Amino acid sequence: MAYATLNKKALDPVVLNLKDHSSVADYFVIVSGNTEIQVYAIFQEIERVCKEEKIRMLHVEGSQGAKWILVDTGGVVLHIFRQTEREYYNLEDLWKHAKRVSLPKL
Repeated sequence: MAYATLNKKALDPVVLNLKDHSSVADYFVIVSGNTEIQVYAIFQEIERVCKEEKIRMLHVEGSQGAKWILVDTGGVVLHIFRQTEREYYNLEDLWKHAKRVSLPKL
């Protein structure tokens, strides 16, 4: 899923391993876009990939305003932020004790 966001030029992808820190999800994927249009385009790409790979999207929030869209697939929760909202909520700092997972270069 993290790679799918890059198809729409998502900024600053971060993957956090929460397995030892949360019962909510195993991983958080956090990305951002510069505009609401880009945030929504990233979301649409995630929808497409989930459908193609038969990954169930259990819950989606925020797709109407496209400032912060949350996609929950069970083990992975994807946060797609507009850059200003990402800076404001600063999830990376909130979960700073979680290990960052490096994405291999494509």
